[in-house]
Formats: sequence, structure tokens, C-alpha cells
Amino acid sequence: MSNPTQAKKVPSGRITPRAQDFARWYQDVVLQGDLAEPAEVVKGCMVIKPHGYAIWETLHAELDRRFKETGHKNAYFPLLIPESFLKREAEHVEGFSPELAVVTIAGGENLEERYVIRPTSETIIGYFFARWIKSWRDLPLLLNQWANVVRWELRTRMFLRTTEFLWQEGHTAHATELEAHDEALRMLDTYADVAENVMAMPVIRGVKTQAEKFAGAVKSYCMEAMMQNGLALQAGTSHELGQNFARAFDIRFQNQSGSLEHVWQTSWGVSTRLIGALVMSHSDDRGLVLPPKLAPIQVVFIPIYRKDPERALVVERARCLAEELKQARILVEVDDREGYTPGNKFFHWEQRGIPVMVEIGPREVESDSVVLRRRDVEGKQTRPAAGLSQTIRETLDTMQAELLQTARRRMDENTVLADSIERIEHILAGVTAEKGGGKFIAAHMKDDPRCDAKLKEIKASVRCIPLVDAYDGPGKCIVTGEPTPQRVIIAKAY
Repeated sequence: MSNPTQAKKVPSGRITPRAQDFARWYQDVVLQGDLAEPAEVVKGCMVIKPHGYAIWETLHAELDRRFKETGHKNAYFPLLIPESFLKREAEHVEGFSPELAVVTIAGGENLEERYVIRPTSETIIGYFFARWIKSWRDLPLLLNQWANVVRWELRTRMFLRTTEFLWQEGHTAHATELEAHDEALRMLDTYADVAENVMAMPVIRGVKTQAEKFAGAVKSYCMEAMMQNGLALQAGTSHELGQNFARAFDIRFQNQSGSLEHVWQTSWGVSTRLIGALVMSHSDDRGLVLPPKLAPIQVVFIPIYRKDPERALVVERARCLAEELKQARILVEVDDREGYTPGNKFFHWEQRGIPVMVEIGPREVESDSVVLRRRDVEGKQTRPAAGLSQTIRETLDTMQAELLQTARRRMDENTVLADSIERIEHILAGVTAEKGGGKFIAAHMKDDPRCDAKLKEIKASVRCIPLVDAYDGPGKCIVTGEPTPQRVIIAKAY
């Protein structure tokens, strides 16, 4: 062990317990986990720090690979959009107008036409689609853009809702309505695959009500996740745009019969909000917990030694074992920093959510063993150093699976049925982001703006109409009394 008198002092980094104040806990985990911090000089924005950005890069890679496997190509479109473009689709501009940031002066002069900093890119992409698409041979056109967008939010929270955020937005054009429908569902399934099998975060796939759908879409699909406090988080969306934008921008193609038709379009996106979802799905009162498939560093070796002559022996052994893990494509680091105690190091990596920490000291070198600590469970295990890469791989796989199982069990245990507005109000009474205690409530409700408005009175919303009816089929709407084919999912949400 290093000399304590020479060790640098590390701040206590106390994290507010979840049960005390969930919202404060979330902020503490983001800050202490070194993911991001508020960009105080730019209202509502954040700085994504290297550890947080590395997680985004992993998500980026997982998604991008799947997009390309399904035939999509990356492109990039301008950040500035002529204001007139947004006005071409009436529902679209009405839906986004409160959130727009507008450029009126450039080069020291007033602009003849104002530019909007993109809140999303359907309009400007529609303009270029109209130039590129002429024949059925040009379809389908499958594009994706990795970009930043700006939406002027009144209440912000790091990763969950900020004025500027990073995302990807897919945009496609098709010859038929059925092709566009299949594309929207295919991309929703792609998102759900990443959420569940990479992030270890179970989701419900469904359709948004007409009152909650994307401005300008014919139909919006979404995946909804339950956070540890029971509140819902919309983690991704995929939209059937129909021919709305095609008509607004005259995107037509000559079909095989020689007639002109408008294309059918989709758009779909996920953002850095997924990092916020990750934090609230798995982390605990000690800090961040990262699923192994998403961790930028999966294993950290902590050398432990009492006397300087021991240091070289222990560090060399740690580096040798780490190299073995690297050969097995495990992301590993040896924390051989001087001037920090092992306790400081454990605390540092624990708060950053590293899945596995490996202790190694003179005793372990002598016995050809290591001591493993898994981030998501208490305790530690002594394991042989021989075959360590296989041991670590099995440990990471087990942790990944158990994080998903735990989150799925939480969702199942906190999903309840209700057959009246009064019952829903009783269940959600007092639920806030700070107090927690939220539920997913399955209730029979029509896709009718009157029903959505009734829920808003109790600060809840229909999160989605599940694509798979997991409940009891048709029933009577608890607002109108009219027949409805299935239950919807109602919750309070971020």
C-alpha cells in the first residue's frame, strides 16, 4: 500500500440516497460519475465529459453498425434551416414553434430570411429528397444523420432534457405505404435490441396516441422504459410520416407505370437521453453502475502493496494479466497511479461504474490468484489467475444478464391494472421525480384527445398503446365508456 501521508485527498463525493431525493441522487451520480456537468455560461446546456462521451461513442457504434447492416447510409445536412421550410408543414411548425432558436443577424447584417437552428431535420431533408428522387429506381432512400439539435427547454436536466443535445435521426423515403410502415417498425425493433441487449434496459414497444405523436407524423411508435423511481422515460421514437412532408416539398417519383406519385417517408431517432436512462435504470447509492457491454472500461486492476520493493512485482503482474484480457478483447486498465491509496482508487472507479475491479497484491502474486469485485453486488471473490480471461468474460456476461433481469423484474412488479380514473389518480397521488413511487398503469382508454386531456389534469399521460397486448384484450374506456380494443400504458414521465 502507498504511504498514506503522500496520498492525495479525494473529496468524499457523497451521493444523496435515492429514497431521500431521487432527482438529487440522479444529479449526484452524473456529477460524481464524471459523465457531465452544467455549462453554466450557456443556459440549459451541458458539457459531456470524456467518460460520458465514451459511453455515447459505444452507443453510437452499436447503433451505427445495426443501421448499416439494414442498408442505411450516413449523411450530413445543414444546422441552419430556412424558417419558411418549417412553415410548409403546418402541424410540424406548430408543434416545434415554442422550442425554436432563430438566427436573425449574420455577418453584422439582418438576414432577409431568418434561419432556425435545427430542432429536427425533416424539412431540410425533404427539400433535398425532392431534388434527389425522380424515379422508382431511386427508392428506397435510406439515410441517417449523426448530429446535434437545439430545442429551447424551460426546465433542463443533464442528459434527460437540455437545450442542445446529440442524437441520430434516420430519414427514409419509400414507394409504398407498407414499405414505410415496415421500416418504422424495423427501426423501433433496432432501438429495442440496443436498449435491452446492450443497455440491459427493458422497454415496452408501442404506438403514441394521436395527441402525443410527433408533430407532422401520421403515426408515432416509441419505446418506453421504467426508471427506478417508477417514472417513465421515452427512450426512442420511430415515425410514419405518410406523405405529409412529401406533399409539402413535392417529393415525387415516377412509378413503374410512368405515373407520378408522392413518396412515403419515415423518421426515427434516439439521443444522449439514453445515458440518462442508463443512469436511472441501474445505478445505486454508491454511484454509477454500467452494464459491461456499454462500459468504456470493463475491468480495472488495483495493485496493492505495502513497501516500494513490492510495487514493481505487483504492477508487473497486473500488467501481464491485463494484457491477457486485452488479447481476449476485454476493455481493461491498470490503475498504477502513485500517490493514491487503494481505497481512493476503489472509490474512484466505483463511482464511475466500472463493472469489475481486480485486486492484486504480493499474496495474490505468490498464490497465483486475484480478488474480484463486481460493481453491482456486495462482496468479493478470490479466483485463480490461470484462465482469468475466461473467468472475467463469464463474470461480465452474468452481470449483463442479471442487470436486465433485475430491471425487468422491477417493471413487472410495478405494473398494475386500473379500471377508473379515480383509481389511477389514487395510484399516482404524490408521485414526483423527487419522491418516486411511480407505476406503469394498464387501463382501457380510447385514442382520443379528450382522454389524453383528462390524464393531464392529474399530470399523467398515455405513454403508449403496446404493440403486443399483454393484458386482457377489449374493454370499456374509463373516460368515455366506449369500447376500446386493449389497455394502454399510463404513467408519470420525464
